Amino acid sequence: MLTGKFMAASEITSRFGASVRRLRHRLGLSQDALAERADLHRTYITGIECGARNVTLKSIEKLARALQVSTATLLLHASEMSGGAGVGTERPAGKRVDILIVEDDKNDVELAVQAFQQARITNPIQVVHDGAEALDYLFCRGRYAHRKFEDGPHLVLLDLSLPKVSGIEVLRRIKTDKRTRSITVVVLTASRDSHELAECRRLGAETFIVKPVDLPRFCEATPKLGLDWTLFRPKDQIDSCSDR
Repeated sequence: MLTGKFMAASEITSRFGASVRRLRHRLGLSQDALAERADLHRTYITGIECGARNVTLKSIEKLARALQVSTATLLLHASEMSGGAGVGTERPAGKRVDILIVEDDKNDVELAVQAFQQARITNPIQVVHDGAEALDYLFCRGRYAHRKFEDGPHLVLLDLSLPKVSGIEVLRRIKTDKRTRSITVVVLTASRDSHELAECRRLGAETFIVKPVDLPRFCEATPKLGLDWTLFRPKDQIDSCSDR
């Protein structure tokens, strides 16, 4: 009986978190932006969206205002969610996701792939080498016209210094189109230009990794994503990352 009650409470918090995440995506907000709007900590928002935090009525009210819905609508939205896949790029928990690396430097691509391999990540990885090709891939056009939006990608590692179309412009187009705005974007940068990074935050980037990408930096960034899927397969690998 106790187990049944626990599972029921867990399902409620999970559905509420998924509801918050989906409404945030609809507004094109990053977790940082939502936290600022709601006057809550970023880590608290991440915990809610992962279903790992119990929320108070006061927090629910703050979140509802920040998400531009009533408290009743937010709760109703959560109760109606089945935990399955939604529209666009939403996907069920626990499913493998596709990763798109947008990077013109082959050495940086190789280092990123090596970091994934060290972390024992088996998710499908697609690599494109300029901003124009990235947009073709994301919006299923040109040589990628055979793709479907629902096939992902669900995570984009995006370099800012790209030929043809800049990384910031790619990010802007991802986050201003309702078909792609829910894609999680992690910015790869060799620069610590505060203005440039602030603009990426404003546009909806989830977090940043300073190049070159290596395992410690990737592990540092991963908990910030707050996604509803797990990149890491073996638990011992997760533990080793968290200890770094």
